[in-house]
Amino acid sequence: MAEKATAQKTTTDRPRLMLLDGHSLAYRAFYALPVENFNTATGQPTNAIYGFTSMLSNTLRDEQPTHLAVAFDVSRKTWRFDEYPEYKATRSATPDEFRSQVELIGELLDAMRVSRFAVEGYEADDVIATLATQAEALGYDVLIVTGDRDSFQLVSDHVTVLYPTKGVSELTRYTPEKVVEKYGLTPAQYPDFAALRGDPSDNLPGIPGVGEKTAAKWITQFGSFQELCERVAEVKGKVGDNLRAHLDAVKLNRRLTEMVRDVPLPSTPPDLERIPYDRQTLSGVLDVLEFRNPNFRERLFAADPGAEQEAAVAEGVAVHGTVLGAGELSGWLADHAQGPLGLASVDTWELGSGSVTQLALASAEDAAWFDPAQLEETDEKAFATWLADPARPKVLHNAKNTARVFAEHGWYLAGISMDTALAAYLIKPGRRSFALDVLSVEYLGRELAPADTGDGQLAFGEEEDGDAAAAEALMVQARAVLDLGEVFGERLPEVGAENLLHDVELPISALLARMERAGIAADRDHLAGLEQQFAAAVQHAVTEAHASVGHEFNLGSPKQLQEVLFGELGLPKTKKTKTGFTTDADALAWLAAQTEHELPVIMLRHREQAKLRVTVEGLVKTVAPDGRIHTTFSQIVAATGRLSSTDPNLQNVPVRTDEGRAIRRGFVVGKDFETLLTADYSQIELRVMAHLSDDDGLIAAFTSGEDLHDTVGSQVFSVPRDQVDPEMRRKIKAMSYGLAYGLSAFGLSQQLGIEAAEARALIETYFERFGGVRDYLHRVVEEARITGYTETVLGRRRYLPDLNSDNRQRREMAERMALNAPIQGSAADIVKIAMLRVDEALTREGLDSRMLLQVHDEIVVEVAPGELTAVEELVRREMAGAYPLRAPLDVSVGHGTDWESAAH
Repeated sequence: MAEKATAQKTTTDRPRLMLLDGHSLAYRAFYALPVENFNTATGQPTNAIYGFTSMLSNTLRDEQPTHLAVAFDVSRKTWRFDEYPEYKATRSATPDEFRSQVELIGELLDAMRVSRFAVEGYEADDVIATLATQAEALGYDVLIVTGDRDSFQLVSDHVTVLYPTKGVSELTRYTPEKVVEKYGLTPAQYPDFAALRGDPSDNLPGIPGVGEKTAAKWITQFGSFQELCERVAEVKGKVGDNLRAHLDAVKLNRRLTEMVRDVPLPSTPPDLERIPYDRQTLSGVLDVLEFRNPNFRERLFAADPGAEQEAAVAEGVAVHGTVLGAGELSGWLADHAQGPLGLASVDTWELGSGSVTQLALASAEDAAWFDPAQLEETDEKAFATWLADPARPKVLHNAKNTARVFAEHGWYLAGISMDTALAAYLIKPGRRSFALDVLSVEYLGRELAPADTGDGQLAFGEEEDGDAAAAEALMVQARAVLDLGEVFGERLPEVGAENLLHDVELPISALLARMERAGIAADRDHLAGLEQQFAAAVQHAVTEAHASVGHEFNLGSPKQLQEVLFGELGLPKTKKTKTGFTTDADALAWLAAQTEHELPVIMLRHREQAKLRVTVEGLVKTVAPDGRIHTTFSQIVAATGRLSSTDPNLQNVPVRTDEGRAIRRGFVVGKDFETLLTADYSQIELRVMAHLSDDDGLIAAFTSGEDLHDTVGSQVFSVPRDQVDPEMRRKIKAMSYGLAYGLSAFGLSQQLGIEAAEARALIETYFERFGGVRDYLHRVVEEARITGYTETVLGRRRYLPDLNSDNRQRREMAERMALNAPIQGSAADIVKIAMLRVDEALTREGLDSRMLLQVHDEIVVEVAPGELTAVEELVRREMAGAYPLRAPLDVSVGHGTDWESAAH
């Protein structure tokens, strides 16, 4: 059994060169990690990259090389192919999912500033052999990390091979002693042995009847392959006859198995000394790859040879601060609150209640910490006055969450000049983390930790050490927030987002804080009954599934389901994945259409009912003691600017199904209010598309007052409006929305269940009628290819670097995003403006009604008694006037005692 390699720290001053076979290791990682679990939002597979990088991080940590290089194959056409055209001919074609990842591994290595080699006409093995030979002669210790056993010929007292024996997570250390133990041969004899054995993976033929044991016995007996050839007549029996019959082929094997040790290279081992990462570029590559795991990143950055230097740069900042006692806050504010202050707090928020336990404020020169529970009346009043003063600038991180909790103390937060989380989102909406510590390192070059100045700057009085450390840490956070605010204040105008922050995102943040505190009333009994109903439906589907195949099996086990569907029932095979034939929803739907067996339909119903049960179960659990559900809205999740919600995620509540409508009936009007009112825009994405494209025909279709899809269908199919049948209307509706979301002809054909040629012809006919739309969709992609981003009507940018990628899959996904982002993003911007206008109008007109939710572009308002007529007129007016589109905004409004009854 292979032994796991353990780090062998060098005990000499010899430099330590580590060489990696890039293709070999990446290929192993590709098959070790399921590709379906590693994909970016653009559809780029990343399993090989993740596995390769993880292995590299671990090996760098364990082996601590001073020098490093990675070698890659260029193609299969090397000098070996010239000698033997059948070399590696039996290997299957490289999967597209793998090929696209090699380029990205190269980008990652470049950001790590690791030398990489790929030499035309040679394999990575030859490059490694050349560098290893040179390094050993120069007095280096060499480590070779590869999955190719031919590298064992390089092993010596100063050259060790680390061979993967379990994916890329476990390496076996091959020293000369290990090679002898494994094969009974020295490393120098290994090529002779390999030639006799043959190698099916390289299409090198073996000798019939001769396996590894016989090959090793011959080399041991004769000492070398050359000696064996000279004395080949001495080998008796049938194997001897076979050897003599195949001797020319074996001699060819021997030439091909020997690694080249004098490949001309642009660098020598001394040039391969490790240097610090380009950390900013590397972070950007990791963001693009969507590698979010903090442990993964930590291991990778910990292996940076410049880590100690980086730590020194980012060890923290010295903050002169004071722990304020009773009666001291008002004086501190009087001295420091003329300019902007950074604010940080420790607080809790759960199910509609919250409290603040610590607070810190920071100016450019000073900082202060205090316990809100210890404030005297004078301090409390001074703090509340400063918070509510719009003329006193405040800088916060995630101001919405702070405002929501502050309200529990009766504090109103105004004058927010900067929210560093929102600003970071507007500057780089595609990033994966907006955490304060991450932003501090990236933009300020320092960790969120106090600098160890040793000069006793902090006046803690009688505070315990733990309390003092907590106070100091919070003051450092407040200072980081302030400093980030200054940096972002300069960056926002550069990306055209200054007005977006101050006119849209900050006001929306304050509104969302009030909406979260208000929540929406829930009928707990109704929701609990639905949960039981869906649970019973799930169990019924299980019983039906078992009956349909005649025995029990685990419906939640993909492996068992595969065995039943494709083994027992012999249904048509679906797409093959690493774990077998896929059984996802699309595959089950395809099977349901291809076969008359009832199991695929039952499975779809089982999964749908299970999902509904989980959704309702989550709703029941989040009903707060006040009988209301308080979801949390986020402005920084969707790169297009749309709002999202969590705890619970209200986007998960279906809109158009009977089950979804039943769930929505569980959201009801609250005590002391009369009704719920819902409002949203009719066909807002298509109106935005008409506006952006300035297509006269599409704008006229909207302004005619007639049904849009009938009107467009009449033009596309060249029939009178009253002859547009339901099938025509379905196709036009799917195509119109599909174009707004970057749908391809193939995607349209799949959605409509028609041939791709028919879908392509449908789109072409549409574009003949609406040329402005065609020109706009082409123009927006080409402009984004030049500028690197798209923009909404309010200037919100979506950066799409993959538009110029050499990888077709990534490029096409970015093109679809370029088509979609301005339309969906503009719709999101308009909805936010509408929310602000409605909220301001409710306040201006002195109404007690209030906004509760914004879900799927729908606004939900809780209407106070006697205010329905005024609120409905107000909502229609303010939403219709949110933005001057050329295709006028049309608002639909409904009301009722529950969310479903209020539908329109």
